[in-house]
Amino acid sequence: MSELSEMKCEACQAGAPKVTEQELAELMGQIPDWATPVHDGVMQLERVYKFKNFKQAWAFSNKVAELAEAEFHHPGILLEWGKVTVTWWTHAIGGLHKNDFIMAAKTDALL
Repeated sequence: MSELSEMKCEACQAGAPKVTEQELAELMGQIPDWATPVHDGVMQLERVYKFKNFKQAWAFSNKVAELAEAEFHHPGILLEWGKVTVTWWTHAIGGLHKNDFIMAAKTDALL
């Protein structure tokens, strides 16, 4: 499998398949710093990034937002003093698609 951060998101619509348990295990191995919490019954990818201050966290949040807009796939972004929580999932399917793992890897590459 090619490196996730080098891949592009594919168009995803309602009815697209969620990742299987096997795919989940394989893909999680490529983004080990991410967790898979379930919020409101929807499995998501989530990572907390820590920074020295608010300004650095804010700058990172802006980079994530620019990446999201460029790929047309948008996460939850929680900006706090010294940290940013990024949450990826595919709204159209109510769960995780390969696109979410691609975006998680691309988010890591922003550091």
